[in-house]
Amino acid sequence: MKIPDRNEALALLKEYTENENLIKHALAVEAAMRSYAKRFGEDEALWGVIGLLHDFDYEKYPTAEDHPFKGAEILRSRGYDEPMIEAILSHASRTNIPRDTPLKKTLFAVDELCGLITAVALVRPSKKIAEVEVKSVKKKMKDKAFARNVSRDEIREGAALLGIELDDHIGTVLGAMKDIAEILDL
Repeated sequence: MKIPDRNEALALLKEYTENENLIKHALAVEAAMRSYAKRFGEDEALWGVIGLLHDFDYEKYPTAEDHPFKGAEILRSRGYDEPMIEAILSHASRTNIPRDTPLKKTLFAVDELCGLITAVALVRPSKKIAEVEVKSVKKKMKDKAFARNVSRDEIREGAALLGIELDDHIGTVLGAMKDIAEILDL
């Protein structure tokens, strides 16, 4: 499989996404994907690019009917390999693409969790992820009113798909995000 250059993927993300928070989300997912790729002995560059591009079409095509289907069309028109496109499609349950590889399972597992961790960091007085701990993420998971658009079920399902305890999963993603805290402005 041909892996696009990270700079090419970042340029594509920014071509379709102006919202800084959506770009930061993509960067967080990229970091989490790279962390898991390293852990699982997989291709960090490939996994990172898929994390970076998983929602690149969301700002322009936010509806359930369009996202991530429009993104898949765009990627195909630009010559991206079908396994990459299928992995990106698999992160949304409505696509009915089976999560049958470690790559697909991981993208699904980290996506919502990155959003929740960001929200937890932003309610800290310092707004710094350095102050966020696994237990504070788990506590906020129980508060259904907090970051209500983040699916707790998908976070738990993602950890189960990976065969990893929830605390370990949260810790892995949190660590990856802490590593790029400056980039995320957290």
